[in-house]
Amino acid sequence: MDFAQTGLMIRDARKQAGLTQAELARRLGMSRATISQLENGVIGDLGIRKLAQIGDRLGLEIVIRPRRPLTLHEAYARNREERQAAFRETDTILANLNPDKHGA
Repeated sequence: MDFAQTGLMIRDARKQAGLTQAELARRLGMSRATISQLENGVIGDLGIRKLAQIGDRLGLEIVIRPRRPLTLHEAYARNREERQAAFRETDTILANLNPDKHGA
């Protein structure tokens, strides 16, 4: 499951319904932070029942199907994102190893 794409779909459906994150959260008995994390694709753990509840409220459905192979474009994009994340992580490690040369 691509949580970033799922989050964008939920955000679009929420906005189309004219709801703020806080309003949707209140109506579902959830926190606004949970809705925000879900919409941003960074939620650590969200049960299937909560996801279904959000989908029901916004007119979305959960579909389970066999996974298809990535297209060449999708594989390239995923690889690019993974490389950029690795570069950021390396930069952070190097900055922490030698703080005098980076902004001090």
